[in-house]
Amino acid sequence: MASLTIPAFHSVGTKLTGAPITKPWNPTCQCACVPGGNGAELQVLATEAEPTAVSEAPRFRWDAFGSDLSESQERAIRGLSPKLPNRCKALMTRVVCLSPGDENLGALLAYWVKAMKPKRADWLLVLRELKAMESPLLTEVLECALLEDSFEANVRDYTKLIHIYGKQKLLQKAEDAFHAMKGRGFPCDQIMLTAMMDMYSKAGDLTRAKEIFGEIILLGLPLDKRAYGSMVMAYIRADMLDKAENLIKEMEDQQIFAGKEVYKALLRGFSYKGNPDGAQRIFDAIQFAGIVPDTKLCALLVNAYCLSNRITEAVCVIRNMRSAGVTPCDKCIALVLGAYEKVNMLETALEFLAELEENGIAFGQEPSQLLAAWFRRLGVVHEVEQVLKGLGEDMKTKQTVAVSVE
Repeated sequence: MASLTIPAFHSVGTKLTGAPITKPWNPTCQCACVPGGNGAELQVLATEAEPTAVSEAPRFRWDAFGSDLSESQERAIRGLSPKLPNRCKALMTRVVCLSPGDENLGALLAYWVKAMKPKRADWLLVLRELKAMESPLLTEVLECALLEDSFEANVRDYTKLIHIYGKQKLLQKAEDAFHAMKGRGFPCDQIMLTAMMDMYSKAGDLTRAKEIFGEIILLGLPLDKRAYGSMVMAYIRADMLDKAENLIKEMEDQQIFAGKEVYKALLRGFSYKGNPDGAQRIFDAIQFAGIVPDTKLCALLVNAYCLSNRITEAVCVIRNMRSAGVTPCDKCIALVLGAYEKVNMLETALEFLAELEENGIAFGQEPSQLLAAWFRRLGVVHEVEQVLKGLGEDMKTKQTVAVSVE
């Protein structure tokens, strides 16, 4: 069997010919083969005819990787998919031996490309396996793959890399990759621009998000649910709820509806500001979009009314929940009790609880503790004991019924 020992590699930052790489995008690791390169750049398996070069730089041995594995590395190798082709498995069993930022990664990938001659499908299998392992080397391997002719990079590959950078809040690296993509002549489509806008939105950079949103419109590209949603979230994060709501209305005019989380974020914004009118408008928009409100969305609306001391309307929301078959959660009940306490309406609060009980709705720990603390502040100790005792009896009755049913 031929030896897997190969001559010394030059530093990762240079081509294997020794000439410096000059590129506008400088990824973490750079492979020997770059798009547009010639065959001379791939002569990594040359014979050991230059002993002086070998003595000047450390030798790279493919078979040196994997010879001394830690327990976690052995576990990672055992967890590799059995469906991986041998050429991919050969690389993966060595990649798991490396740590993020290891300078050997570029040399390892370059040797694999020369020896195994992978196709795009092989690269994708490797990347998919790294993602399944949640490997920190995924980004570095993808960076190297984008520079390899055999990977046959396209716009979606750059989109994935920018999405990863965005999740890690590495905005500068994402921008460098974006410019590198445009420098290679790839078209800048709506999906890529939306990914950039979403990244700026999550980073709280409203100005850049608006620029990208405007660029999508200027290019005549379609604005979909994701693009609109990213811009709405950018306005919400900037505390510009009116602009976010206007954009929601613009979407509705085009029969485009945001996701539930976007509506929930806008509803939360109005709720925490104690703006019940804005909260009610968004709550209505949620139902218009075909989303069935759950207890969390209803609790946000109840909170908005309670903060503005419009308790009667908050109680109406809870009644509507019952009518719609949604059981009011403890949070909703506690919010109403808290609002009643602020205006010292104990009798009305007890009537509210009695109404819930008549409709078969029992309240749990949070509202019962709030009510008990209210009684203590009033100095009504006996009533506290009765409330707690009654609550305990109700719980025992429920448990007894549950056991009998089982």
